[in-house]
Amino acid sequence: MTAFDFFNVLLSIPKTLRFNLHYFPLKTAVKLPVFVSHRTCLRELHGRVVLPASVQPAMVKIGFGDVGHYDRKRSRTIWQVSGTVTFRGVAGIGHGSKISVRGHVEFGDHFNMTAESTVVCAKEIIFGNDCLIAWGVLVMDTDEHPILDMEGNRLNPDKPIVLGTHVWIGCKSVLLKGAIVPDNTVVAAGTWLRTAFTGAHQIIGGDPPTVLKENVQWGH
Repeated sequence: MTAFDFFNVLLSIPKTLRFNLHYFPLKTAVKLPVFVSHRTCLRELHGRVVLPASVQPAMVKIGFGDVGHYDRKRSRTIWQVSGTVTFRGVAGIGHGSKISVRGHVEFGDHFNMTAESTVVCAKEIIFGNDCLIAWGVLVMDTDEHPILDMEGNRLNPDKPIVLGTHVWIGCKSVLLKGAIVPDNTVVAAGTWLRTAFTGAHQIIGGDPPTVLKENVQWGH
């Protein structure tokens, strides 16, 4: 650990304590399962945070990491939660990322969001195990504002987003309501995805998005 990282950890203790004592029973909170960077804005600490039955110190990190082409000293993470956030295991939400949840978000084990990405959830977003979300990604299951017909019926309801196991979402991609990404899939950088895909071991990309290549695998 560098001197910068050590100093950053010390500064993060007050928000880490606040987060854990707010969301968890004392016997869980004292283990500090969630570590929160001092550069994280805890805008809304409501709803619930669910952890696995067995927890470890700092198994979830919010607002840390380092993506070189972003200034992590000035990169502010935002936590705005009134719904439910479930962590299935180890997870990292990188510096400058924004988490806004009114519905239910589930992060699988070994989830990693590198930096400056955004999750907006009004209904449900599921990330499977071993998902990697690159920088500058938007995942949003809602249009936020309703569109109605002349009889007052809503035309644009919220729809869940589901990512399978071992999925990599490339930088600057946008996943909108209704997007389903199957296991062992790469979504190419800059892809706008709003539909359901099937299959596995593939690369999805293009406009409109299609399967660009099959029988592939990716590593960290």
